[in-house]
Amino acid sequence: MPFESSTREEVMFFDTDIGGVVHNLAYLRMIETCRTRLAAKMGMDLKSMAHTKLFPVVVRTEIDYRRPATLGDVLLLHGHLAEMQRARFWCAFEVRRESDDALLITCRQALALVQMPEGKPVRLPKEWQDLPDQ
Repeated sequence: MPFESSTREEVMFFDTDIGGVVHNLAYLRMIETCRTRLAAKMGMDLKSMAHTKLFPVVVRTEIDYRRPATLGDVLLLHGHLAEMQRARFWCAFEVRRESDDALLITCRQALALVQMPEGKPVRLPKEWQDLPDQ
C-alpha cells in the first residue's frame, strides 16, 4: 500500500483500569500516534502542519474491541490509507498483541483536511487522488 505506518506500544499503568485492562481511550491515544506517523508519510508531518495550518481532522471513528490488552502487553499497531473520497479519506488500523499476534482492535477513521484558523475544509491533494485503488 502506498501509505502505511506501524508503531509499537507497551501498555503502561496509565493505559489501564483498576483491573489492569486497557481502557478504550488508551487505544485511541495509541491509534493517534500511529495516525500521526501515517500523516507524516502522506506529507503532513507535524512541522509542516504547524507551518501551513492545514490539518487532518477526525470526523468519524469506528472501533471494534475484539480482545483486551493488559498491563505490560506490547502492542503492534498498523495503519494505512484505506479509501479516498473527494473531501474525505479513511484510514484503517489494527492493534495486535506482539506475544501471540492476537487481533485486539480494528478501527476505521474518516478524516477531512481543514485549513485553520478559518476552519474551512479543503479538497484532498491531487497526488492522493491518483493513487491506485486500495
